[in-house]
Amino acid sequence: MHHPSACTESHDPRFDALVLFNAGLELLATGFRWLEGPVWFGDQRCLLFNDIPNNRTLRWSEQHGVSTFLEPSAYANGQARDRQGRLIQCHHSSRCLTRLNHDGSVTTLVDQADGKRLNAPNDVVVKRDGSIWFSDPLYGLLSDYEGGRQVSEQSPAVYRLDPDTAAITAVVRDFDGPNGLAFSPDEQLLYVSETGSAGSGEPRQYIRRFSVTADGRALSGGEIFHKISAGWADGFRVDEQGNLWCSADDGVHVIAADGTLLGKVRVPQRVSNLCFGDRFNSRLFICASTSLYSLFTNTRGAA
Repeated sequence: MHHPSACTESHDPRFDALVLFNAGLELLATGFRWLEGPVWFGDQRCLLFNDIPNNRTLRWSEQHGVSTFLEPSAYANGQARDRQGRLIQCHHSSRCLTRLNHDGSVTTLVDQADGKRLNAPNDVVVKRDGSIWFSDPLYGLLSDYEGGRQVSEQSPAVYRLDPDTAAITAVVRDFDGPNGLAFSPDEQLLYVSETGSAGSGEPRQYIRRFSVTADGRALSGGEIFHKISAGWADGFRVDEQGNLWCSADDGVHVIAADGTLLGKVRVPQRVSNLCFGDRFNSRLFICASTSLYSLFTNTRGAA
């Protein structure tokens, strides 16, 4: 059924408490090629996001609109902040993760695993212990549009990068196309989206759920948590109640911790990624194909 807000669609009564009847979808900017990797910088009151085919990282603020933050960006995709507030970026063309330090210098954190080059790091999240977890599918190697065709040296995987030793560990390898990832609020679960295809070409449109081991260094489980329709689950975020706000072809799907689809935020373009931000961490910023949108919600992103 339709919710009082024209852009939202309720599938479960629990959804109604998460959205506002008088807050609609806002178009913040358009005219890009393919947007990804939104990350909020509260101390600077701005959003950073990537226009991958145009090889640039952009900055949006309420006061100044859109400006160029970094160009070229080595075809940056997913982004996060580490525990010290520094920008962590996944790069397609240079096949690595970098950290933008407070003095403006750039550190390459990792560009290989087991003696072989990474594929094209796609999305990244930083755990409270400072460890960096990221997905490494082949997508950024497959076309010139998002970084230049290159040859893969290893299978797709999800990795953990140790903050103290810089050791890199493949925590899971049984993915065809690992993509977005996010921890539950208590960090006992890790959700990872699968956007690849089986050998038969059948699309895998689901999110898997893993349990994090007690030492915080490994995963177990990996069962299918939820299957997206329509489209694929690309990037997503978790709110303070443990609900997943997930990208899809028809907008943002809100999925409860029990796997139930609670509702949808209808967006005119295919959504690739999103994040919470603004003053109370309750504004949803949405990267949708060629445009940047936002929606004020009645929940907050997980701290």
